[in-house]
Amino acid sequence: MAGKERKQVLLRLDPAVHAAIAKWAADDLRSVNAQIEVLLRRALDDAGRGVKAAPLRGRGRPRKDTSGDPRDVVGPSHGR
Repeated sequence: MAGKERKQVLLRLDPAVHAAIAKWAADDLRSVNAQIEVLLRRALDDAGRGVKAAPLRGRGRPRKDTSGDPRDVVGPSHGR
């Protein structure tokens, strides 16, 4: 998607729908915006209207830039 900006859309949702999507997004380690895009892409595919869009970024937070600083390395969870 080089050189193309993503479209911005104002979306009004029922608070209960937003809460459900927000919980689902958190469970999948996504933002609400990313979760809505995933759902829209699935709906388009299911309806036979899939599009060739730029791939979504992977789930979760981006990795830190590990420039050799040992504080950037995540250690064992110690059973947590």
